[in-house]
Amino acid sequence: MKDNKSLLRKAHFLGTKIRNLRKRNHLTMEDLSARCVKVDAESAPSVSYLSMIERGKRVPSGGMLEVIAAVFQKKTEWFLDDVPDEQDLTPVKGSRGGVDGMALEPNFLFSNEILQIAIPELLSQTGTTGRQFAHLLIRAHQEHHQNHFPDLERAAEDVGHKRLPLNNDDIMDIVKSMGLEIQLFDTPPNIAKDDLCEGENCVVTSCYEPPGTIHVNRALLSRPRRFKYDLAVHIGHCVLHDKHAVKNVLIAGHGQSSTLLEEDISSNQTSIVDPQDILHAWRDFECSFFAGALLCPKVPFRQMLDRQSYEINVGAMVDVSESVAMRRMTAVSPYPHWHYFDAYAPGKLKAVYRGNGIPLPWGNMRAVNDPCHHWSVFRMLDHPVNGTASQISIMNVNDEPRIYCCESIYVEDLAGHAHVLCAGIELNPAIQAQGQNALDMASALKQHCISHGGSALIPNAIKNDLSSVARILNIAWVARGIEGEARLICPRGAVCPRKPSCYQCSSSPQI
Repeated sequence: MKDNKSLLRKAHFLGTKIRNLRKRNHLTMEDLSARCVKVDAESAPSVSYLSMIERGKRVPSGGMLEVIAAVFQKKTEWFLDDVPDEQDLTPVKGSRGGVDGMALEPNFLFSNEILQIAIPELLSQTGTTGRQFAHLLIRAHQEHHQNHFPDLERAAEDVGHKRLPLNNDDIMDIVKSMGLEIQLFDTPPNIAKDDLCEGENCVVTSCYEPPGTIHVNRALLSRPRRFKYDLAVHIGHCVLHDKHAVKNVLIAGHGQSSTLLEEDISSNQTSIVDPQDILHAWRDFECSFFAGALLCPKVPFRQMLDRQSYEINVGAMVDVSESVAMRRMTAVSPYPHWHYFDAYAPGKLKAVYRGNGIPLPWGNMRAVNDPCHHWSVFRMLDHPVNGTASQISIMNVNDEPRIYCCESIYVEDLAGHAHVLCAGIELNPAIQAQGQNALDMASALKQHCISHGGSALIPNAIKNDLSSVARILNIAWVARGIEGEARLICPRGAVCPRKPSCYQCSSSPQI
């Protein structure tokens, strides 16, 4: 066994490996400590010491590491840096969000002090603003928790009493009961002047002015669903952050500063991370989530979705926009493996949610030269259709083929800009839950599509299995997607699975 000085030099990933190995074996720290005691009581770590080892605060002695290795039937060398294994270093999140993380090891390089120094420099060199960084943090938090925020759900239920639908009169009653006043405007008030809204890219729809005035764009009178949503957001602002808190400005379009777009990153924008940016961005997210929960309370809306088989037009039934309905699907569905995109041409993501870990179809912090044009959102942007469109897709994620199904719809925002809303799920977990081998099925479907040039009707045997899964999930657009062609998609054109690759051809890919 190596001496302790050697361990110190080669134990940077040790804590991460032990933690992930413990969790993969469904052991608590108490369980692992007790099993170590059975091997060697004198060298076994206590629960508190084991916690410090896993967090990189302590390095076990050679004898203690031998005990831990014996419990997991590993060689002691496996725990050291010389035996890297990406699977063993990827943080285990159990039933949490599907987006993988990275091990923050060595611990001394990923300390709070070093990160506080390095992150501003990283943002400065990449031209990323503090507010954009804040939205990345919030998205990661949202995906990690798979859109489950019970405290925000409860706060909305306390105000709306789980009424569904909540009509405009109900919203106005809530506004009046809170002592709030509504003022209409044709020109945005001075309080909204500082927010980024230039040219025709965006329109200020409403703003809140302390201590109790909601300024609403007169144009919203002809958009009652947006009117109701804006009021719900401002109600959330007052409930969660006090009526005397700072202003709150809502914008339609794709020019707002909260959007993570390449065109928004200009040389005159500061990339200094202001702590207030983080707090304001989090406040905006909370208010938006509150609004969705107020207009579509979890249990009644889940029951409605179940009755309507998750059709997008359920939004019209409860008098909310398609965007609100589709975002709430990802939060209230008992099936956790969802994604949601709000996309503008030629490839700008205004909103992203990836509880199933699906890669982004294009970059939203930098330009991407080779996006895959076979994603449903791209196809819908280039060739809009009336109503909604379903698509079955196969893509490699972490070198494993996964089957996805999504439903997309082409809409216009208040600024007159067309964009596509897309809600989708990963089917592999649902296939696996029915006793099928999801990887084998996805691999077979992938090879079938490759042999047919990248897209093909689904073979009957696979279609029957997927149809059974669709009935169990009770999602109508999955059943519709199965009847059409399955398409190969990829995170980037450089890894296109089609033969020949779309991006090796001189002509544009067929869409």
